[in-house]
Amino acid sequence: MSSSPDIVIIGSGVGGSTVAAGLAASGAEILILEAGDHIADLPVNRDQRAIFQRGHFRPKETWYEANGKGFNPGNYYNVGGNSKFYGAVLSRYRKEDFGVIQHREGVSPAWPFAYEELEPWYSKAERMYQVRGSLGEDPTEPHHSAGYAYPPVPDEAPIADIRARLKQKGLHPFSLPLGMDLDAWLSKARTPWDAHPNARDGKMDAETAALAVALKYENVRLETNARVTRLDTGAGSRIDRVTYIKNGETLTVSPKLVILSAGAVQSSVLLLRSKTDRFPRGLANSSDQVGRNFMNHNASAVIGVSPRFKNTAVYQKTFAFNDFYLSDGEGGPPLGNVQLLGRISEKVLKGSLPQAPEWLLRFITNHAIDFYAMSEDVPNPESRVIVDGDRIILQWQRTNWDAHLALVARLKAILKSIGFPLVLSRPFDKRTPSHQCGTVRIGNDPATAPLDPYCRSYDHENLFVVDAGFLPTSAAVNPALTVASQALRVADHIASKDLQAKSDPLAHAGHK
Repeated sequence: MSSSPDIVIIGSGVGGSTVAAGLAASGAEILILEAGDHIADLPVNRDQRAIFQRGHFRPKETWYEANGKGFNPGNYYNVGGNSKFYGAVLSRYRKEDFGVIQHREGVSPAWPFAYEELEPWYSKAERMYQVRGSLGEDPTEPHHSAGYAYPPVPDEAPIADIRARLKQKGLHPFSLPLGMDLDAWLSKARTPWDAHPNARDGKMDAETAALAVALKYENVRLETNARVTRLDTGAGSRIDRVTYIKNGETLTVSPKLVILSAGAVQSSVLLLRSKTDRFPRGLANSSDQVGRNFMNHNASAVIGVSPRFKNTAVYQKTFAFNDFYLSDGEGGPPLGNVQLLGRISEKVLKGSLPQAPEWLLRFITNHAIDFYAMSEDVPNPESRVIVDGDRIILQWQRTNWDAHLALVARLKAILKSIGFPLVLSRPFDKRTPSHQCGTVRIGNDPATAPLDPYCRSYDHENLFVVDAGFLPTSAAVNPALTVASQALRVADHIASKDLQAKSDPLAHAGHK
């Protein structure tokens, strides 16, 4: 591949890999630069003590709070990005999430387009990621122009029991839309997939579902262990050079288009670090919004314990309910989404409770059901990513926390009402990348948003940012499918406007 490819994509997570899949059939020469490497197929991938107690896969880096205190972030650098460890939940935003929503604390602003604009791309992304699901169970479900191609992942017996108990209470549990080949996953080892790395074991992540499509084309190449350090502009405003480090060597490439998909934090960091005399705030930042409006879902683990309940489930994570998503159930502002966590074992729990003996934790987890409560974090310009020399400072100012506490309280009461006398909860903090988003958002006004509705920089016509950073709101559902859907929409736009050729993101012509 030449040193002047048509397109350079920085990052191979859900945004980067999916936009590559969407552009592959265009014939454009595409180079994907990924800072990490492939996850090897090794026994440690299913070793819960290594993953949750020893932090085997966590990055060897430190970020900082505004007060200077360092912490180890939970972001991963590998082919497929954070999706290699995700729970494979591929939910659509609700239709209402694209409009203005008044929360207890602040307003979730409207998107620059309505749900209907993204809906066809949601269907395409669901096909690409082979989503398993069932329509008609969730009252908040938006319109689907196409059904799921695969039936939902089945409940295990104790999980079916909990679903039935919730229905008896008048709630509406529904099957989670999952990118999961269950038989393939369990054939390797009988563990949950949530927070476990995927080495082509049946989880449909960015690498296995999208990048695999892109790499079937001879015009697409992936370069691993290639960490991009800077973007440069020429005499004008176009990005004309991408600098990266590989094996200690500094290399450059000069593409016609740059698609930045390094993740909400790292994409904003790269833009801020690429500042020049002409662009003193950093690239794509005439609005002074790059790095701002950082959002990370308000999330808590909520665990119900009962000596009369025996949890023999292996994977557990098959249903959710949205009864408090559009309101608090009593006409008040929204609270959020509740979904099952992947099955928590004593080995997993000891990572959070290192002083407790595993035998005690085993007794608890054998009689527990594990939920994940998730509430929207409203955008706030003072919640931001800041660059200070080599340091990344994450100044996260949670919003809407009272609504989240109300959701946790409501869930605790529900669990007690269905037979769990002891209910414990623990919030997730900044060390868990709970759907980081919003740092390079899309919008109709270049004074308030770095990107247009197709993720093109207002300041640099050949720069796009296609990862969770473009999300103007976090909603209260897992963002991966929305990122993938917008990536396909953007790819179609680039192919028609910038490459003058339409591409079918699921085409099979021209493969290697």
